[in-house]
Amino acid sequence: MARYKLVSLLAALRLVWMIAFAFSLAGVPPAQAAEGAPGAEPIGLRYALVWRLKGDVVASSGGRERALREGDLVFVGERLRAGPTGEAVLKTDDAGMIAVRPRTEFVAERFSARGERGDGFVMRLFVGSLRIISGWVGSFGRDSHQVVTPTATIGIRGTDHEPFVLDADVDSADGVYRQGTYDKVNRGGTTLESAGKSVDIDPGKVGFVRASGKQQRTRALMTLLLPVILDRVPGFYVPGAFDAELDAYSPDADAAGQKQLAQKKRGAEVTPHVPPPTADECQPQTVARKWLAQLDTAIVRRDPAAVVALFATDASVRASVRNPEGGRTTLDLSRQEMADSTVAAVSGLTDYRQKRLSLKAGFDPSVPAGSCGEIWVKSTVVEQGKQSGKPYRFESTESYRLQLRDGAWVAVRAETTQR
Repeated sequence: MARYKLVSLLAALRLVWMIAFAFSLAGVPPAQAAEGAPGAEPIGLRYALVWRLKGDVVASSGGRERALREGDLVFVGERLRAGPTGEAVLKTDDAGMIAVRPRTEFVAERFSARGERGDGFVMRLFVGSLRIISGWVGSFGRDSHQVVTPTATIGIRGTDHEPFVLDADVDSADGVYRQGTYDKVNRGGTTLESAGKSVDIDPGKVGFVRASGKQQRTRALMTLLLPVILDRVPGFYVPGAFDAELDAYSPDADAAGQKQLAQKKRGAEVTPHVPPPTADECQPQTVARKWLAQLDTAIVRRDPAAVVALFATDASVRASVRNPEGGRTTLDLSRQEMADSTVAAVSGLTDYRQKRLSLKAGFDPSVPAGSCGEIWVKSTVVEQGKQSGKPYRFESTESYRLQLRDGAWVAVRAETTQR
């Protein structure tokens, strides 16, 4: 009987926890929740989250397209495309950064960051420019971290660099620049390879490989396709909207990456390194919305590791559920039990709709003003849908305590109560 009651309680908890605590908190509009959340399948392994965003940047795969928001996760196999004024900075899971410039398209084809020699990161850049501050995967050698373009392959040697695929000749005040692959190194070094030849690019230098054309099919003109070092930086290299923050992060990036790698090898919990919050980010409502958006994305993608990463190791999690007799059952969970129950419940959810009645957040009065170290969040939500084919509708209240630890906001306490 005790075992039966426990199983029944866990089943009820999975429903209430997943709906009342996960999906609704991110503020997903009803149409988006119904179309994207229930039937969404993971495109691939996650490799980064959106840390900064400006303008339109979309991710697409399998005929589906989604507009990115700050806090969203991005996945291997998704093709990212920035609009004419769109820019983003992705924080990779190995403590690296990828700045996406306007009119850029690329895809992460492979990402593995287990702390092993087989780890690697391969991106394919179709057009446009990226600024890449490599994480600790890049420290395993130039073959472990590569950027592939239509005309070249760029091997990364622990660096801050900017690959650029120019798809048309450009006239500028400092010359005419031909279409092809360029790579500008800010720190560290890269290797630019094409047609079986390669050149090493040092800081302050730019490598170039010309795009092939109809007039270049003869063996005599193969030299035009070999990589070279330019005598000056092309004028089309201009700073992005978030380069000031990246400039501040870059000098310490290698140390941050190695620290995270050492933690991973020791089997310790790894908290991705994030630069300290700016004054604009120390706004409780902004912090709450971003944190909840990350949680929602992790649930939609069925990524329990991403869910767990949002909670501190010492987090307390509690759910209060109405039982058939009219009373209440309260369960306390570890963060891993919470993640497992949440992910298990997603598979049976359909026709989901939700409306947020309230969302409040503020600084903990016990924390000194201006410290931006801890906030509280409270929310009331009305939801309806089908769980394993059975319709439901209810209202719930949630509360959270978020703390800033090692540059990342994590929950140290979470409660959800079915009303």
